[in-house]
Amino acid sequence: MTNPSFKEDNATSGVHPLKFSLWLIIISIIMMFAAFTSAYIVRREEGNWLEFDLPNVLLINTLVILLSSVTMQWAYNSARKNNIATLKTMLLLTVGLGVAFLVGQWNAWGDLVQHNVYFGGSESNPSGSFLYVLTGVHGFHLITGLIFVLMTVSSALKYKVHSKNMLRIYLCTLYWHFLGGLWLYLYIFLRINH
Repeated sequence: MTNPSFKEDNATSGVHPLKFSLWLIIISIIMMFAAFTSAYIVRREEGNWLEFDLPNVLLINTLVILLSSVTMQWAYNSARKNNIATLKTMLLLTVGLGVAFLVGQWNAWGDLVQHNVYFGGSESNPSGSFLYVLTGVHGFHLITGLIFVLMTVSSALKYKVHSKNMLRIYLCTLYWHFLGGLWLYLYIFLRINH
C-alpha cells in the first residue's frame, strides 16, 4: 500500500530528485564536519593548545535546538493531519528558536572574546580558531535551514502544505533534524575533547 502523500515520489526512479539532492547535501556536510573534527583531534595532539572553558551558553543552545526539533516534528505531524493552524504556529516557533540559537552562538563568541580567545591573527590559538570554525560553519548551515523553514511557512500560508502535499515539509523536517543532530554531535565532541 503506497502512501498517498508521496505519490509524486514514485514517478520513475522511486526517489524524488529533491530527496536525493538533500541526501547528497547531508552526506557532504557530514564529510566536512568529520574532516573538521578529525583535524581538531590531530592538531590538539601536536601541542600548543590553549585550554579554556566552553561558554555556558552552548549548553543552553543545545536545549534550544533540541526544542526546535520538537516543534518542527510537531509541524510535520500537523501537516499530516491537515491541522494547518498548528502547522503554521509550529513552523513559526521553529524559526523563533532557530534565531534564538543563532543569537546564543553570537553571545558565545562574545564570551570567547571576553576571555581572550580569538580567531586567527597573532593573538589566536588553534583551539579557539577551531571552536569558531565549528560553530560558525554550523551556524551558516542553520541559516540555510531557517531560509528553508521560512519558504515552507510561505507555502503553508498559501495552503500548499497538507496531507496530500508533504514533500516540502518532509524535506524541511529532515534537514532541520539533521542540523539538530549535527549540533548535538559537535557539543558532545567539544565537551569530550576540549
